[in-house]
Amino acid sequence: MLFYTLRRVGALLPVLLVVSIVIFSLAYLAPGDPARIIIGPEALEVDVQNLRDSMGLNDPYLVQYLRWILNAIHGDLGTSYFLNMSVAGAIGQHFGPTVQLAVLTIFYALAISIPLGTLAARWRDSLFDYGTMGFTLIGLTFPSFVLSLILVIVFSVWLHWLPVAGYRDPFNNLWNGMRYLILPALSLGTIYAAVITRTVRASVLDVLTSEYVDAARSRGVSESRLLFAHALRNAGLPIITMIGLSFGSLLSGAVVVESIFNLPGIGSLLINAIERRDYPVLQGVVLFLTVIYLALNLLVDLFYGLIDPRVRLADAGAK
Repeated sequence: MLFYTLRRVGALLPVLLVVSIVIFSLAYLAPGDPARIIIGPEALEVDVQNLRDSMGLNDPYLVQYLRWILNAIHGDLGTSYFLNMSVAGAIGQHFGPTVQLAVLTIFYALAISIPLGTLAARWRDSLFDYGTMGFTLIGLTFPSFVLSLILVIVFSVWLHWLPVAGYRDPFNNLWNGMRYLILPALSLGTIYAAVITRTVRASVLDVLTSEYVDAARSRGVSESRLLFAHALRNAGLPIITMIGLSFGSLLSGAVVVESIFNLPGIGSLLINAIERRDYPVLQGVVLFLTVIYLALNLLVDLFYGLIDPRVRLADAGAK
């Protein structure tokens, strides 16, 4: 297991290196002069150049990249041009709401997708199956911002059940905080529920048509036991993989929904950094989200190999 873990970690390092180069290059080549932005449009050119020298912006590209990546390895992602704080501190302030939204979204998506996918596989080609596939098709094709607006109109404007936008910390007041997260979680969760439902249905259906399930059925094992004790459990690997990937995508891809509902998460921090051309924040946030996404993928791979030894053996055989 240790060798398998080291191989997986080693495989991620080149990916992280390439991503860091791309992130830094995009900010380096982006239009606009950070020194001019900080000092103001009316400043003298000599003052702008002096500030560029003090910030190291006149150094060669390679020198700037190496300085940035070495500092990032030690946890220093730079200082924001506008927030008067470190990039790491800004990420720490905004990461909590994003994690809370992601966790609530995943719980909602799983509560919908696992029963629907399992029962759709059990009653294949039935009206229930067709209805479930119709729901997943709508969920996959409906843009999140359109669904967000519909939810706001129905639950906030018409029914007055939930707030339109904003954020309250659930750790200070659980119900009041949850009220602000329900609509964005429903908006994002419906999409991920559609994806996971299709994965659950395909995985359970594959197990239900296997020989050992037919053998268990011939021995008189009940259909409910076959479905939940055998099929769903043995179909868990693809489902776990999809859950891990979905959670990683949620952390990095909730930008639009956070903007619509005015949540002070990573998405809003990223949008503000783009609008202000706050390049240290932009670089730091994208690098941070990349590391989180790769770490979650690594955990999924390790968990996959832990519960299914065939994965480790196949990896060793490939070597």
